[in-house]
Amino acid sequence: MQLLKRFGYYLVGLALGTLAVSFFWKNKKVTFDYGMDARTLKTIRIRKRVFSENAKQVMLENKIDTAKISEILRSGDVAFGKSKPRLKPCAEYYVTSKQIDLYVIRCDSTATIDKVIVK
Repeated sequence: MQLLKRFGYYLVGLALGTLAVSFFWKNKKVTFDYGMDARTLKTIRIRKRVFSENAKQVMLENKIDTAKISEILRSGDVAFGKSKPRLKPCAEYYVTSKQIDLYVIRCDSTATIDKVIVK
């Protein structure tokens, strides 16, 4: 019976702690970017974004705006098999989504959208 009582106290404390943490973090814009995709996309998003002439042309032809590119960089997946993350001085990443793929060159201060590929 003693073990069952301790387990009950543990569950009550765990539930109260979970509620407290969710209450404090609800209004904060906290992100948990622990996965490889999430970290890579975040580092691309926080840098100054530059578009190559080729990318601008494809975006103009297919009526793709920068908001759509931002959405892809928020919810897309990084294909590390097609990327060159260890390339010096600027790493190159292939970001995929359902309709549009991006080829991004990430340097220290800028992220250049080099190619926009429409499927």
